[in-house]
Amino acid sequence: MSRRGQAILLALWLLALAGLGALVAQRLKVSTDLRDFMPAPTTPDQRLLMEQVGEGPGSRLLLLAVSGKSDAELAALSQGLAAALRKDSRYSQVLNGSFDLATLDERLLPYRYLLSPTLDSESMDEAFLADQLQQRLDDLSSPAASLLKGLLPRDPTLEVLKLAERWTPPKSPELREGVWFSAQHEALLLVQTHAAGFDPDAQVDAVTGIDHAFHALSGSTGATLTTSGPGYFSVVVSQQTRGQAELIGNVSTVGFILLLLLAYRSVGSLLLSALPIASAALTGIAALVLLFPQVHGITLAFGFTLLGVAQEYPIRVLSHRRAGEDAVASVRGLWPLLLTAIASACIAYLAFYASGVNGLKQLAVFTITGLLVAGFSTRYLLPRLLPSKVRDVADMPWLLHARRFVDRLPRPRWVPLLVVVATVLMLAMAPGSFWQNNLAALTPLPQDLLQRDARLREALGAPDVRYLLILQAADAQGVLKLSEQIEPKVAALVARHAVDAVELPSLYLPSEDTQRARQQKLPDRTALQRTLTESTQGLPFRKDLFAPFLADVETARSLPLLTPEIFAQSTLGQRLSAMLVAREGHWLGLGTLSGVHDVAALQSLANESGGAVRLLDLKQASESLVVDYRTRILHALLGATLLMILTITFALRSARRAWHVLAPMTLATFLVLAVERAIGIEISLFHLVALILAAGLGLHYALFFERDTGDPAEQRRTLHATLVCVLSALLVFGMLAWSSIPILRAIGLTVSLGVAFHFCLSILMAPHAGHGHARQD
Repeated sequence: MSRRGQAILLALWLLALAGLGALVAQRLKVSTDLRDFMPAPTTPDQRLLMEQVGEGPGSRLLLLAVSGKSDAELAALSQGLAAALRKDSRYSQVLNGSFDLATLDERLLPYRYLLSPTLDSESMDEAFLADQLQQRLDDLSSPAASLLKGLLPRDPTLEVLKLAERWTPPKSPELREGVWFSAQHEALLLVQTHAAGFDPDAQVDAVTGIDHAFHALSGSTGATLTTSGPGYFSVVVSQQTRGQAELIGNVSTVGFILLLLLAYRSVGSLLLSALPIASAALTGIAALVLLFPQVHGITLAFGFTLLGVAQEYPIRVLSHRRAGEDAVASVRGLWPLLLTAIASACIAYLAFYASGVNGLKQLAVFTITGLLVAGFSTRYLLPRLLPSKVRDVADMPWLLHARRFVDRLPRPRWVPLLVVVATVLMLAMAPGSFWQNNLAALTPLPQDLLQRDARLREALGAPDVRYLLILQAADAQGVLKLSEQIEPKVAALVARHAVDAVELPSLYLPSEDTQRARQQKLPDRTALQRTLTESTQGLPFRKDLFAPFLADVETARSLPLLTPEIFAQSTLGQRLSAMLVAREGHWLGLGTLSGVHDVAALQSLANESGGAVRLLDLKQASESLVVDYRTRILHALLGATLLMILTITFALRSARRAWHVLAPMTLATFLVLAVERAIGIEISLFHLVALILAAGLGLHYALFFERDTGDPAEQRRTLHATLVCVLSALLVFGMLAWSSIPILRAIGLTVSLGVAFHFCLSILMAPHAGHGHARQD
């Protein structure tokens, strides 16, 4: 092609990339909901697990500790921080041990007589009121006088305080200076965010908001704010992953550029070879924004990693060019094998689409589209832009010696058998379980952070993140009645120390029957006025002091019963909403547990209910979800493998040639599994994803090593291209293998081992150069 034609083609290509970039910039919406990468739950427990991990109250809790100053100063900081956060819409509840009348919505204050259990055992008669007023008189001479003076006229029986105590975490820390303190001299706070746990961006915003509010307080200088909880962990993981990914990406990019410059010694060829990869990435993202309303961030991160297969396409073109030969003619001879490799890789990635998981479907669309675009642009566009003068890599002296070394290597027929025996022995003697079903084991969090979270959670009495008590009934009222029925049994378990505390839905909202019974025990205004007059005889209270109390009781007598829908409008509405869940044809109540010591006792309570109550082990449910997920992916991989075997056999027109390609790839895959198991690694879902990537890379090596044109120079070019591909893959994934992020480390180690084993077995199982079956491709 003439220089003018090349300039026009390059301009059109760059213009197309700019158009794709504009489309992506305009329409790309990135999702962060990790549930997109989890399979659709198939059992009620799995559905509940997904909801609780993503949106449950436990996932929204942030545990705060302020330290570094005197008790009085820490208490002031705790009160200041709590006051600031209560005004912020990002937080639905802030507790620090201090009483706050705003805990109960002003509009719902008259409902306190229907919500408080006082009237279950008492009546508003003269004896009860006289006793309560005498206690208030004693309280007014105590340090709590300032708090009671504003509350006394409206609530002489202190129902608001009783409700505040009832709704405070069951196992509260020590109260000093009016706020919670830990044994480690820390002021403690418990914050619940509006953002769901599966919304990392919102959790980052919430954690940042707490930091800003704390440092804006006067007196915060010199004090230390410690944060923990699921939302904070998502922030830490996000920062660690992003930081390491950027570092690894930058270093590997520089290394890859230097490698290509060393291999081809041409800046122009290097820049042009980047066009197919850029086209693959932009087209893949464009396909996603056209087919999906939102694109998950993990899809983009993993997608670019999986597109690493595509970088081999231009490398093959650059390495296989002959001096004086037109690039178009050169790539024409390579195209049958390249097309076979592209088709096989796309088939392998189809397994992601067949998994039925939305995130993996996106990953499949991204990588398959990218591989096709990279392959066809390498075939039809890149060769027309490459310079006509090129240095033939086959003339490099070191490559001549390297090829002779490879050709002299023995190809014993027993190599496959040896690999199989070694694999079986390593798998048989491997320690631990084969599969990693515990997602918590993949956390990149340092152990000290996890220990700190456990300490704060114990100090604050925060709910256990593993167990839930599930109550089932036909409707919400049935759940609340059931919750009330088991309250005495639960209290007995707490007294026996089987569990430190249990939080049931009826703790916040009694059933309508209970509310109605309490409401009917409220005296009318005339009777209450008479009783109040008799009760205040001899006490130093003004006659009109309790007019607000009389008005609230009269209002409460005619209030409509409080429903979950009305209660949802209060500051505690979100808490109750998270504990009452509608299902098809029934309702569930979720009882949160703190400090579980005797699982068997809780299970016995569930068994006695006849199926109305059950104990849910979220860890067990998550493991069953992982197993189902893995089974689905393995089935999809099996189908893709069979299809890939048929494709390669058909493309090569020979079962023997297909054997030389498929056998090294298959044996290397199982060998990677065996080595990782032998060193004690349990195989996770991320290892499976990495094995697919490694197999895609290894397929290239085997395909081109099996190719024998009878031309020694061409064989050296094949070795050169493969060595560049192997070194580039080891450069990127070898760095990932040293990452402190378990997911990145799993991918890096698996792909690095896979590349090494695929390369070695492809050489050892390929036919001897010039002795196999010379032909033209």
